[in-house]
Amino acid sequence: MSISKFALVPVLALAVAACGSTKNSTENSSKSSSSSSTKAAPKNSSGKLTIAFLPKQVNNPYFTVSDNGGKKAVEGLGDTFKRVGPSDATASSQVSYINTLTTQKVSAIAISANDPNAVVPALQKAMSAGIKVVTYDSDTAPQGRDLFINQANSEDLGRSEVQLLGKQLGYKGQIAILSATPNATNQNTWIKFMKDELSKPKYKGMKLVKIAYGNDDDQKSFQETQGLLQAYPDLKGIISPTTVGIAAAARYLSSSKYKGKVQLTGLGTPNQMRKFVKDGTVQAFELWDPGKLGELAGYAAAALASGKIDGKPGESFDAGDMGSKQIGAQNTVLLGPPTVFNKANIDQFNF
Repeated sequence: MSISKFALVPVLALAVAACGSTKNSTENSSKSSSSSSTKAAPKNSSGKLTIAFLPKQVNNPYFTVSDNGGKKAVEGLGDTFKRVGPSDATASSQVSYINTLTTQKVSAIAISANDPNAVVPALQKAMSAGIKVVTYDSDTAPQGRDLFINQANSEDLGRSEVQLLGKQLGYKGQIAILSATPNATNQNTWIKFMKDELSKPKYKGMKLVKIAYGNDDDQKSFQETQGLLQAYPDLKGIISPTTVGIAAAARYLSSSKYKGKVQLTGLGTPNQMRKFVKDGTVQAFELWDPGKLGELAGYAAAALASGKIDGKPGESFDAGDMGSKQIGAQNTVLLGPPTVFNKANIDQFNF
């Protein structure tokens, strides 16, 4: 998550990290990815598709909501849904699950990647076996999947987080970022745009003093918040672009002397954050509907696995009550703009 309405611009392609490999290995990886679309996805003994969801963490409330959306889509189509995954959001924690799903010959894997590169070799083996791969929430390197279901435009998200906090602070003061894991693709992309936004003259009175990592763990995120405030007594604001992080930070601030003095924004769910908005700990935060994100991933995975689409830019597929969705550049499907939640509207949402 992980998570934090505005006009959309094309999604920035994520760079592929190279380490120790040669050009040939990269080319072979790309060929492996593209060849997967020409093979029929396996079906189960009942002749149905099996769509497996592999979140960053199975015990993260955000992914409980998103994956229930995936279940709604998959089972609504008459296919079989399953969900597996680690309880820790580490780079390598998802690999064994991918390998098991490949052995089980599922039809498609929908994965929110803990690392853009660590899971790619295992996913490529799955794709070579005819299994379709959809990433959602957090992408892999492009050769590791057929489609990426993007929750919102990465640039707009990163910049809007800074814009929200800037308004709350009057564009002055020290700020920190409380992220998820150091290797989370979505977090790092958003942070890149946060830094670029902060470089504008408008924010010359604001200074980013620290990026802390709570590893999408509630207790560690709570402790990191405490540590930030101890290390930087003049801190005025925190951005936490992860639902686990923002909830933990809000819990710490709400019972501390910093309540109302240190502003907090980021990506959170209304149900987690409602009490903190109402008691004045948090003024405003953002998020898309994670249930709709998972639902869109489910529809996309089923469309790929059934052969209705190949996952190429320009193709469209039916996404239930979300209508027809078109595949854009970099084999990406965009869910749409997120929502800013505040005291005036938060009771209108229940997720």
